[in-house]
Amino acid sequence: MDSRPRQGALLRIFIGESDRHAGKPLHRWLVEAAHAHGLAGATVLRGLEGFGAGGRVHRASILRLSEDLPLVVEIVDAEERIRSFLPRLDGVLRQGLVTVERVEILRAPAPDDA
Repeated sequence: MDSRPRQGALLRIFIGESDRHAGKPLHRWLVEAAHAHGLAGATVLRGLEGFGAGGRVHRASILRLSEDLPLVVEIVDAEERIRSFLPRLDGVLRQGLVTVERVEILRAPAPDDA
């Protein structure tokens, strides 16, 4: 495990659970595209409640299961690798929010450990 701090970037993509692309859930397409691009890692987080540009609040409820909970796809790698991936999102995201922030990577598997 490489424990030397290094600079990286965190790409966050905020979408809805019902969003789709190329015949599959959008979050799955994003993870597969990030993997195919050779990025270091991706995680999908499911939110309990949220709203977007449309202003409609989506929330999980005991009485009914929401069919469109908010999702956040987080992808981490070196900033130049994240930025080279961004054009893959053109034409794929019809709505949603995309952010990139600089992060300090404190621990990551060495390439031989992955």
